Amino acid sequence: MSIIRQLPKVDLVLEHPTIDALTIRVPRAVVVGSIRSQIDQRRRRILSGDSDKSLVAMEPLVVDVVSDVTRRLAPSLVSVINATGVVLHTNLGRAPLDSEVLQEAVQIASGYSNLEYDLEARGRGSRYTHASRLLCELTGAEASLVVNNNASSMVLMLAAMASGREAIVSRGELIEIGGSFRLPDIFRTSGVQLVEVGTTNRTHRADYINAIGDQTAMLLKVHRSNFDMVGFTAEVSGPDLVEVGHTYGIPVCEDLGWGAIEGLDTYGIPTITVRSRVEAGLDLVAFSGDKLLGGPQAGIIVGRAKWIEVLRQHPLTRAFRVGKLTLAALERTLIRYLDGRAAKLPTTHILTATRSDLRARADALCTELLARKVDAEISVEPCEGRVGGGALPSTTLESWGVRVSPHNRKNERIDKLLRSAAVPVICRIDEHGLVFDVRTVFDTEVILLADAIDQSIATEE
Repeated sequence: MSIIRQLPKVDLVLEHPTIDALTIRVPRAVVVGSIRSQIDQRRRRILSGDSDKSLVAMEPLVVDVVSDVTRRLAPSLVSVINATGVVLHTNLGRAPLDSEVLQEAVQIASGYSNLEYDLEARGRGSRYTHASRLLCELTGAEASLVVNNNASSMVLMLAAMASGREAIVSRGELIEIGGSFRLPDIFRTSGVQLVEVGTTNRTHRADYINAIGDQTAMLLKVHRSNFDMVGFTAEVSGPDLVEVGHTYGIPVCEDLGWGAIEGLDTYGIPTITVRSRVEAGLDLVAFSGDKLLGGPQAGIIVGRAKWIEVLRQHPLTRAFRVGKLTLAALERTLIRYLDGRAAKLPTTHILTATRSDLRARADALCTELLARKVDAEISVEPCEGRVGGGALPSTTLESWGVRVSPHNRKNERIDKLLRSAAVPVICRIDEHGLVFDVRTVFDTEVILLADAIDQSIATEE
């Protein structure tokens, strides 16, 4: 155990010129914590039988401390290159924000703003007025409310309108989304009694009618976000459910999830617009801000003013409220729909990219890789992407990709290197190589992507 006594003392490590310089730009407590951590790791290795003399050397310890401090201070949330072809990739942040929208939002957030100040009345205002007019104009709704995500929208609607009572939902719509997030759990959290009607594959109007009772507070329609039902199926649409609800004086709400402001059907992407649901008479419609809308993460609820006011007055609204950055980005995204610039929003632009544009981008990436003489078979091939984000699960997006088949065949190792690159790259991988779907790669990222592929393959050689 005498080797343990040779471990450098914390005070001596702090006196090392490199560490002394480090404490000038990094809080001393952070550096001391790292030194102690590195010494403890070495002590444990020695106690486990490791007799490597470098464990007690000063210079390797200093190098490890600097590396550890750098790692500790580095942000974990970073930009990545999405080469998966999944446009609204939940794990990769869903809708990318428009750069001009983001700049305008940062300008608002970097100083003071009239977030809750009425400039005309010279007094307290409401943060919910800023996007409300735009949402009403774009959807035809009487009123709107914005919360921090669409799950919050669901909790708020149920808690404010049906707590202690019943809400009726089709069994075919009792969804589970990513992270084991289940609709029945939302009901329990909101204090609402779930009444299931119909069967998994078939639900009819009569099922809802037969389930209505004195405790019925809501009829709820839920979009099937990440799966489709085909074959011997039947369901009651939101507009049809409105007739049932209004006949019995019961509000009808819909979780539209990926609801769009503008339809994309002309591009082969079947969409349901929020306006169509509002015009059909639904009392409330909830949808996400960071899906087909192409804005920041937010839960948006539009519909009848009397019900929006009920939601606004509920205590959970404050718990779910959004901040100035979200409201600024959302409001400016909505303005793009009014002034004719929606087609330039990144999400819309990516979804509606033409096959010829995608082929040109794939060719550009392929040319860059060939110019670098990457040690791999490289080819351009057609591929298919997805909308993603719990939107349109059966819709495929025809695209072009670049297949890179390394000669050393170490596909998994190169994939790992790509994910640890200066700008991490996320792509598809199979037994034949790596595929980079260029639909979700921006033109400005082609060179960066080629560099990352080249360096990763060269590192593995």
